[in-house]
Amino acid sequence: MSTRKSIRSLGSVLSKAPKVLQPKKLRRYSWLPDVLTIEGSVVPLLSVVVGLILVFRNGTSYDRYYEGRRDFGVLTSHARNIARNTWIQVNVPPGPPSNQVSSNQGGISGLSSFLKPAPSQTEVQITEAARLRREKIRFMRLVISFCYAVMHHLRDEPGTDYEDYKSVLPDGFEHFVSVLGVDRTTMSNRFRTHAPLGEDAPTTPAAENGRPNHSTRIRVQSGHAAPTENTALLSDDHTTVEFHPYSTSASMPLPLIIAHEMTRMLYRWKLRGYIDPVGPAGLNAVTTTISAMVEQLTHMERVATTPIPISYGIHLKQCVSLYLFTLPFTLINDMKWRMVPVVTVVAFTLMGIEGIANEIEMPFGKDKSDLPLHKFCAAIRSEIEYIMERLPEGMDDDVDPFANVDVAGIR
Repeated sequence: MSTRKSIRSLGSVLSKAPKVLQPKKLRRYSWLPDVLTIEGSVVPLLSVVVGLILVFRNGTSYDRYYEGRRDFGVLTSHARNIARNTWIQVNVPPGPPSNQVSSNQGGISGLSSFLKPAPSQTEVQITEAARLRREKIRFMRLVISFCYAVMHHLRDEPGTDYEDYKSVLPDGFEHFVSVLGVDRTTMSNRFRTHAPLGEDAPTTPAAENGRPNHSTRIRVQSGHAAPTENTALLSDDHTTVEFHPYSTSASMPLPLIIAHEMTRMLYRWKLRGYIDPVGPAGLNAVTTTISAMVEQLTHMERVATTPIPISYGIHLKQCVSLYLFTLPFTLINDMKWRMVPVVTVVAFTLMGIEGIANEIEMPFGKDKSDLPLHKFCAAIRSEIEYIMERLPEGMDDDVDPFANVDVAGIR
């Protein structure tokens, strides 16, 4: 009898359908059903927030990229203008008429028997014009060097030990820069926390993965500790001693030193009367152009030394990760296994947008997606060298580039 009762009870249990526990009943024992149950209106709301953040992030990065390209384009325009104006407007002033020169020389004809004959006015002008031409070529090379110096300065590459400087910098300029003290520290170290006098300021890595690192922005004036009377001339770490005219080792960016030298050359030309034939407007135009070139350097420094806040990037990654985590729970009931490729494509799209923004936010590096500053500088160099080699100066009246042109064929 006991066996029959057990079989009957087992059959009655198997015949009954298993009951599925509802979430309402599970709430009595755990809070997980409420967490894992995501309403359909939550994810669309989160997608709107993520979309707005991604659009703002991508727009901000492209604005930085476009601003860098625009500023370097304006610098290119200024370099072309100052090269053309200098080559044409800076000339030896015309001498006095020939009859006046002959009358002045006739008054001293009695002394010509025992005095060395003075050079004629024409010979003086030719010699002075040749010297001025060499100075103008030096000035034009400084314009080219300024563009290359801006490129290396924005890439945190201090000093002058680069291939593109060897045939561009004027003769003797490297020694001039070494005496003055060119900035051989990276731009990120110049914009760092100030240290007490006589102590080294904390350093930061110059670049990570080939891209400039501009995490700090406070500028210092000296980069090394000043020597004292107790400093040994020779120690275990030093085998030579360099003497400089200054007691402290201060530094200055190379583009500013080049701009200073260009302004000095203009001032000397003004004192010699080389810019007087075009009037005060010529000097003002060239000086304003140099100031505009320095201003564009400052604008590009602002882009390079103002990174997007790291907290903003972290918050964006968190929002995208949260959205991608909740998206499968809203699609599983409707799409089943097809949810996997859909979520994969959405994740690839959102992460790709964020990656593009991170790639273009610093446009002055050496990556393929960065601005080709080398090509821009090479174009400026070829144009200015063409002016120096083939185009006539302002006083070359005997050079006519249209002498062999058929005027009858011109409408």
